[in-house]
Amino acid sequence: MNKNEEYEMTIEDIGNDGEGIGHVDGMAVFVKDALIGDHIRLKIMKVKKGYAYGRLLEILQPSDFRTEPVCTNARACGGCTLQHMIYTEQLAYKWNKVKNCLERIGGISNAASLMEPAYGMEHPYAYRNKMQFPVGTDKNGNAVLGFYAGHTHSLIPLKECAVGHPINKYLLPVIQNFINKFHIPVYNEETHTGLIRHILTRVGFQTGELMVCVVINGNRITHSNVLYEMLNDAVQIYNEKSPERPLTLASLMFNVNTDKTNRILGQTSHLLFGKEYITDYIGDIAFRISPQSFYQVNPVQTKVLYGKALEYAALKGTETVWDMYCGIGTISLFLAKNAGQVYGVEILPQAIDDAKTNARLNGIQNVSFMVGKAEEVVPQIYESGANGAKADVVVVDPPRKGCDAALLSTIVKMAPSRMVYVSCDPATLARDLKYLTEHGFALQKVAVVDQFCHSTHVETCALLTKENQK
Repeated sequence: MNKNEEYEMTIEDIGNDGEGIGHVDGMAVFVKDALIGDHIRLKIMKVKKGYAYGRLLEILQPSDFRTEPVCTNARACGGCTLQHMIYTEQLAYKWNKVKNCLERIGGISNAASLMEPAYGMEHPYAYRNKMQFPVGTDKNGNAVLGFYAGHTHSLIPLKECAVGHPINKYLLPVIQNFINKFHIPVYNEETHTGLIRHILTRVGFQTGELMVCVVINGNRITHSNVLYEMLNDAVQIYNEKSPERPLTLASLMFNVNTDKTNRILGQTSHLLFGKEYITDYIGDIAFRISPQSFYQVNPVQTKVLYGKALEYAALKGTETVWDMYCGIGTISLFLAKNAGQVYGVEILPQAIDDAKTNARLNGIQNVSFMVGKAEEVVPQIYESGANGAKADVVVVDPPRKGCDAALLSTIVKMAPSRMVYVSCDPATLARDLKYLTEHGFALQKVAVVDQFCHSTHVETCALLTKENQK
């Protein structure tokens, strides 16, 4: 097998990143946008030892799982990598992805019997409350907004996004026209020149509050009053066409990012018009959301996910609960109404400030938030024997890399009767569950929640108890 050769192949499996897997002359070949059951013609793009990567040229016989993507840019865009797969099969794929990780990495032989059916969405589109659009230029030097193609920084111009809130369809052309009208220079990654880098939008699905934040390579943005008027007019047009879901432009901000980095947001944001935050609800808990706040992007499925965490915690009103990697306190505040005392720890000071504000906003007093690395703060408190050193229930919601080994070791020593593990990566979840089940915990239940429809990402909530305790 050589690069640029063409072959026919039938897809037999799906990989962790949603790519189709088939075999040519006994060698596994990975092909993006191909599904199990597709018979395809492909071109070999890269050959490695024992496997290869191919590019889909033609679908000779489509899979029964194939459907026409809603978005015409779905194949090129790096966001919705599964939009060509029928939704029920997406749920099955994600459920199996978690199951396989639990079995192969976690060593859990009865994984399927512990797993609930996947929790999907009735309407798996227009669900994202947060969007981040990079800004670039076309061949004529005019500003364009869109998304990057998968694994590249090649910008695909977009007029709307099928999974984002519909308001973005009205905002994108207005912002593009504003940049072009006033000849505002667009940021160039290679030369680190230009001003406008990204556009961030956030929507409170329950409150109808809209935030627009312009990320700039500088300290000021001109003609902001005109931008506010143009955006406000766009919101009014949207409201006329969607009176059942009216919005208010509650916040226009700019964020300063002058670093030579791929990171989207800088450390500081400044108010142009309105408020420095928007408010939204998960259940009956209100949250203030700033440009930098971590807040789950799918409010419908977040309620499902946090509802599972609350169910698994099985609180009776007197328990001491630790919420590690607590962010802006979303899970902490969800649990606090049913607990005796909740302690939250998070490395980002601004997130802890937001968490404390959110506690005051909801009149919740039985929570205490601490800044620091969970793997440092929790062991220190445990070893000191201070308040909270013993936990009845532990909740962790770590980043994609999973829990730090030092934290897991301390959790084992704390010996909570129940532990709830919320995860955005089934591989690191399985790795950590292996450690915990080898150190006195038993895995009882696993819920798979489709938080990011049409992508390969999956959110999971797992319940562990001390051995012989349910």
